[in-house]
Amino acid sequence: MSGGVDSAVTASLLQKAGYEVIGLTLTLWEDEGEEEKSWQDRSCCKVGLARHVAKLLSIPHYSLNIRKTFQNEVIDPFCETYLEGKTPNPCVLCNARVKFSQLIKTAERLGADYIATGHYGRIQYRSDLKRYSLLKGSNAEKDQSYFLYRLSQDQLSKTLFPLGEMSKDAVYKIAADLELPYEEILESQEVCFVTQKDYRVFLGETRPESKAPGEIVLDTGKVVGRHQGVAFHTIGQRRGLGIALGERAYVTRLDPKNRQVVIGTEEGLRTQELMAGEIVWGGQGLPTAPVAIRAKIRYRTPECAATVIPGSEGKARVLFNEPQRGIAPGQSVVFYQGDEVLGGGMILETSRN
Repeated sequence: MSGGVDSAVTASLLQKAGYEVIGLTLTLWEDEGEEEKSWQDRSCCKVGLARHVAKLLSIPHYSLNIRKTFQNEVIDPFCETYLEGKTPNPCVLCNARVKFSQLIKTAERLGADYIATGHYGRIQYRSDLKRYSLLKGSNAEKDQSYFLYRLSQDQLSKTLFPLGEMSKDAVYKIAADLELPYEEILESQEVCFVTQKDYRVFLGETRPESKAPGEIVLDTGKVVGRHQGVAFHTIGQRRGLGIALGERAYVTRLDPKNRQVVIGTEEGLRTQELMAGEIVWGGQGLPTAPVAIRAKIRYRTPECAATVIPGSEGKARVLFNEPQRGIAPGQSVVFYQGDEVLGGGMILETSRN
């Protein structure tokens, strides 16, 4: 229970369905006094609100301190990825490495059969393959399968997504009927620390070595400006470069080794090929040949037609039918066929960079 409306309604639905429900909230950061409350306290897991909802539903509630695990598995990789000149997606790592793994371990200790969350996704058991498939949530606007693609077969087998078939309006109606304080708990932040202050400020405070000035250069190598740190830039960035070239310029490549931020035209952002690693395959398992898919390279971008070619050592090549703009190493690429998640992985490189 994150303290958000989705997890609150999830608990209520399960209770009505006859399950014995136990509320569990993950504590990621130290709680502070109101006067000194920092951005960390705005995490996606609000213990106080979750405890209040559990009381309204008359269910037991526990909190689990996983600050050290969260630091090691999410925050440290988040910082390292930026220092490497890549763009991380901490929510993907948090779900697979922290939230679901820790929830399942705790559920087993409590004698529970399943965990359940307020994510908008669906799980389907494929009896022919004896595997579990992750499907998109029926509500396309709220679908969170992109953030869940790394869940393992074991994790999927022990998870319930009661909101998977529901619309957000239906969830709000249930919350209102239960007299839950949904005005206070409308949304849990998907990225619990990035959205609360500019990531550059956070990175500069926690990793002083990120403040390493260098050159802004054109693709030709011509120096056109200076920057305060490669880690403070992302592929596709246009604003905040502090230069005027007479035409729009975008970050097309990051070179942390030489402390260079490379800029160019929008056309320089386009590429039709990427290599992904740490691939997780879904309910259909590892394909034995190239597969036509719809690929998503960022949560907020539409899917696009592509072919995924499985490789060795957990890697895969993705060839897009049309050039894609601003593919960023460090982000995730997720493979779909219809509503089913075939798999996905971390973007290692593109044919551009």
